[in-house]
Amino acid sequence: MNVLLGVSGGVAVYKAAELVRELQRHQIDVQVAMTRSAEEFVRPLTFASLSGKQVLTSLWKPTTNVEAVTGSDDFAIEHIAIAQAIDALVIAPATANMLAKMAHGIADDLISTIYLATKVPVLVAPAMNVNMWEHPATQASVKTLRARGVHVIEPEPGYLACGMTGDGRLASTTEIADEVLRILQNNKDLAGETILITAGGTREPIDPVRYIGNRSSGKMGHALTEAAIARGAQVILVTAATNVPSVQCEIVRVNTTEEMRAAVLAALPRATIVIKAAAVSDYRVRDVAAQKLKRGNAINLELEPTEDILLEVTRRRDAGTLVIAFAAETERLLEEARRKLALKGVDAIVANDVSRAGFGFDSDRNSGVFITSSGEILLPESSKRVMADRILDHVTQLRTLTPFAKEHEIEPVRC
Repeated sequence: MNVLLGVSGGVAVYKAAELVRELQRHQIDVQVAMTRSAEEFVRPLTFASLSGKQVLTSLWKPTTNVEAVTGSDDFAIEHIAIAQAIDALVIAPATANMLAKMAHGIADDLISTIYLATKVPVLVAPAMNVNMWEHPATQASVKTLRARGVHVIEPEPGYLACGMTGDGRLASTTEIADEVLRILQNNKDLAGETILITAGGTREPIDPVRYIGNRSSGKMGHALTEAAIARGAQVILVTAATNVPSVQCEIVRVNTTEEMRAAVLAALPRATIVIKAAAVSDYRVRDVAAQKLKRGNAINLELEPTEDILLEVTRRRDAGTLVIAFAAETERLLEEARRKLALKGVDAIVANDVSRAGFGFDSDRNSGVFITSSGEILLPESSKRVMADRILDHVTQLRTLTPFAKEHEIEPVRC
């Protein structure tokens, strides 16, 4: 398998050298291309020494390496020949400038030209200052690239080279390499499955303008939707009070728990797998005010429990339908997750600690534990998109009744 690693200019360039080794560890043949800015941070000789190949640096300087990439010594326009010969294009680190050029179709260097000329899967791993990452222009570039099918591994939060703290660090080389491997394997292991996914947080009205709700952004459920579609599944997404991702699937928008219940039960007969990632309100207001309540004296709201959608799903599902639930906890994580596993009768629970700053609700990153009656598997810190694939890896193991590999078993986590 041949990968072109495009390296654009930023402090994180040194991590790209580690990524070369990590990709090689997976028996992936790596060719490196660098922008002129990247050469200001690390010299091409470093990557040539690691990859064993001459580094591609310019549209205008033909290299002796095209034959090694393409397998032919016939004359060819270099960037076209390389674009047609590789199995994947990985750009790491991807600067704000590179993302913008890709989003707008600008091809003024070797890497951006190869991007336009290739039809292979493309993965970008951005790294930059937090303000640059959060700028609407950069976010618009990322949104555009995602809509075109580019795989994006978002940067990690932490202390940045500029002295600021926030999202902007290049994702770990292990995380990037794992995602590259998934892309290269073109894994369609969920083809033939119909997966019903719930996302977001339900809202229970108090009056015509106010509601009881929670902090769920729906990002985890939407990441699962994207991952499942990429792996060949038909997806029914029931999503509450969130922005819906740009995906091609059946989408049902709801607000209240009762609306979600009705949508889920209506779709349940078609589902072979159910993943309940939504944060469903446990209570609703018994008597909703017909008009907006005015500011003034204190008011008392009488609450009543909402329907237990998960329990109803496990009781009504067809034989062979897998049900995966989520347990968002702030204490006694594993204890509460195991209790829910037994009480609800689900096949697996994804437990995550939402009390940790920067994880779970409102965040693009997550971690957790995948729990079944057979054991517990750690889901290490990663972007929610990468975590979604890790969850689906374990779901496919349940589907095929494959026991968990010994090397993935972990000791109970102390929470």
